[in-house]
Amino acid sequence: MQEMVELERRLTAALERIGAGIDAIPVMPAENPLQAELDEERMVNAQLTERLKAVKEREGARIGQLEEQVEALTRQLDVQGLELQRMKKTTGQLREALRSLREATAEGMADPHLLNRSMVVELEALRAARATEAAEVDEVLSALQPLIAEGRSDA
Repeated sequence: MQEMVELERRLTAALERIGAGIDAIPVMPAENPLQAELDEERMVNAQLTERLKAVKEREGARIGQLEEQVEALTRQLDVQGLELQRMKKTTGQLREALRSLREATAEGMADPHLLNRSMVVELEALRAARATEAAEVDEVLSALQPLIAEGRSDA
């Protein structure tokens, strides 16, 4: 029995020490100010992430549009380059035909074949000039298309 009393006394003392230790622990408020700041920062971070995502989507769309414009301009430049080569070739032929015609006229020999050839070359030069002008008109129209579409959407 003596042991029981001693064990009871020791248990009581231990419980009193535990109670005193619990009383010594500072009471935390219901909401930790650091937790509130952390939650606020997380919210701000989420908002910034959403904004960044929206900006990336807009920029991706804009990059796609610019790539399409570059491709269209490259095609137009290729067409104009081909037409320019054609004009250069035709201009050289026209100069040669006119030189031959001038020489024949200076000798007093108007050869119908030379006249016919120079007219054919001149006609080809006119066709090349027209094709070049048509390419330029296509370029202007393609540059105006976005402006026209924008004007229609505003109306």
